[in-house]
Amino acid sequence: MIDRETTDRIYAAANIVEIIGEYVTLKRKGVNYTACCPFHNEKTPSFVVSPSKGLYKCFGCGKGGNAVTFIMEHENVSYPEALKMVAKRYGIEVQEKELTEEEIRRNDDRESMFTLNGWAADYFANYLHHDPEGMSVGMSYFRQKRGMTDATIRKFGLGFCPAKGDRMSKDALAAGYKEEFLVSTGLSLKRESDGSLFDRFRDRVMFPVHNISGRIVAFGGRTLRTDKSVAKYQNSPESEIYSKKRELYGLYFAKKAIQQQDFAIMVEGYTDVISMQQAGVENVVASSGTSLTTDQIRLLNRFTKNITVIYDGDSAGIHASLRGIDMILREGMNVRVVLLPEPEDPDSFARSHTAEELQTYIRDNEQDFLAFKAKLLLKDAQGDPIRMAALIGDMVQSIAQIPDPIQRSVYVKECAKTMDVDENLLLSEVARKRLSSTGDRETDEFLRRQTARIRTEAVQEAAAEAVYPRELEAGSSADALERELLKYLLKYGHLSFEFKEGRKMIDCNVAQVIFDELDEGDLKFRNPVYEKIRATYKDQWKQTGVGVEVPGHLFLNHPDPDVCNVSVDILTSDDNYVMSQLWLRKEVHIESETEILAVGVPKAVALYKSKIIEELIKEQRTRLEKEEATEEEVMDALQRLALLNNARVAIAKKLKRLIL
Repeated sequence: MIDRETTDRIYAAANIVEIIGEYVTLKRKGVNYTACCPFHNEKTPSFVVSPSKGLYKCFGCGKGGNAVTFIMEHENVSYPEALKMVAKRYGIEVQEKELTEEEIRRNDDRESMFTLNGWAADYFANYLHHDPEGMSVGMSYFRQKRGMTDATIRKFGLGFCPAKGDRMSKDALAAGYKEEFLVSTGLSLKRESDGSLFDRFRDRVMFPVHNISGRIVAFGGRTLRTDKSVAKYQNSPESEIYSKKRELYGLYFAKKAIQQQDFAIMVEGYTDVISMQQAGVENVVASSGTSLTTDQIRLLNRFTKNITVIYDGDSAGIHASLRGIDMILREGMNVRVVLLPEPEDPDSFARSHTAEELQTYIRDNEQDFLAFKAKLLLKDAQGDPIRMAALIGDMVQSIAQIPDPIQRSVYVKECAKTMDVDENLLLSEVARKRLSSTGDRETDEFLRRQTARIRTEAVQEAAAEAVYPRELEAGSSADALERELLKYLLKYGHLSFEFKEGRKMIDCNVAQVIFDELDEGDLKFRNPVYEKIRATYKDQWKQTGVGVEVPGHLFLNHPDPDVCNVSVDILTSDDNYVMSQLWLRKEVHIESETEILAVGVPKAVALYKSKIIEELIKEQRTRLEKEEATEEEVMDALQRLALLNNARVAIAKKLKRLIL
């Protein structure tokens, strides 16, 4: 069995479009996606996926369900196996085991807590609408001070907790709810003196917090007192059913609009969300009670990749909240920023403007995060070189969070233009920060090559026209080239030769040249037996040192019989020289062993690297030919092709020199 908490995490993380999209080609149609059903033959699509509901349904064969049941049906696996497959995709650890009595009790307790929260929400709402205290204090606040309509109040389940300190707790106990759940949900607190209960949210207007499926997991309570000694907001504590870092206030009501408009608006508080929703802007959420978290961003990512953050005109915490922008960028999402005129906040601004005015203001005033951050920070940095350097570092830090290399490149160009800084300097700094913070070596290598101008149009054109000498390609499969390199290692790895580099003659060791060239491209032999021989030789070579012969018995007596057979074949071959006709042109006459190595070793390595590059180029071209390839995949394949073609040009030039 998989415990309920882990199961809930799996369902919360599962993006049904991503999961089903791996099995069928989905096409967007309005707020949903359609495809030909994978469970029966059809020519007209009747299979519908609803991201907002997290469900799929085929109107042809009648099959339907969620992301997990789709995996069960399509892969013919059990429910726990399907859960584990989805968990693995989203990096959620699953420890499958038989539930103990304690775990069964815990799952039952979670359901009891949900039930209690549902009762409490009805209790607070009923008290607000029907009790004289609730109507005179709470309702007047919502209607008169916040301008909320009765429809809005009912939609969000707003309520009021009685001012009498223990009334709600006593009413809950009288209704049959257990004390332990009143305490564990945080609705009640227990006095140390006599163990009696009293209400956490006494004398406060209440805001229920719904999870993505609409169940109430927590509450926020706002005091209406002017007493500064009383906290303005009181929130439910963390519990078995509530983790504030994983919930976004208003998402349950906003998810459909977010999907339809393909962007979400992020604000700060409960009333910001409610007032904007009432004004007609429904795609709005808030991270109330906590700073923006990665879990919240990933939750939003299920519905859109575009976020617009609205800041108060007089907000003193804008600088601190910029950290949230970096987090959004790190998750591969697009972020824009809107600054309201002073002294407005989203709540007051929404109440004084129509939906059309709100949407127009957002559309006309939203800025790209880079422009916003630069404008904000430049105010403090003008005329101060030290602060300007720190500002540039701050901008680079944000750009380095972006996982997409093309977007990073565009932002680097914009930043260089805005800050009047050399673009190559920013590229290298972004690469350094990515390498140190994320370990993304592939992306870092991409940026270093960017710095070298490898992506220029001239290089790409030259790469497309690169032609290899035909006499060097005959019979040179990757497998044959790997075997040829093993011959050089096993027979001549300890020997040296002179190689002409420019106008200089360089003394080279055979094994050193081969390993340096392979390590430069992080290459390993694809033939597993050849790779085992190469790795064994390299390990021993590191111990014996350059110029010392590696004993042949290490390979002839190897515990792997395949290694023995190949090694015997290579070491006992009767060719006087390793050099085959692959390396020599007929008119070339080479007399000494050193001359053979000077020609053969560099050429063998260059041909092998060129062969690997050719295979990688084919892989990228195959990606481009796929009809279902996304725009991002196409752009990524094009960028990789540019880099591979450039490397191919360099090797082609080297090979042409080697055969002259």
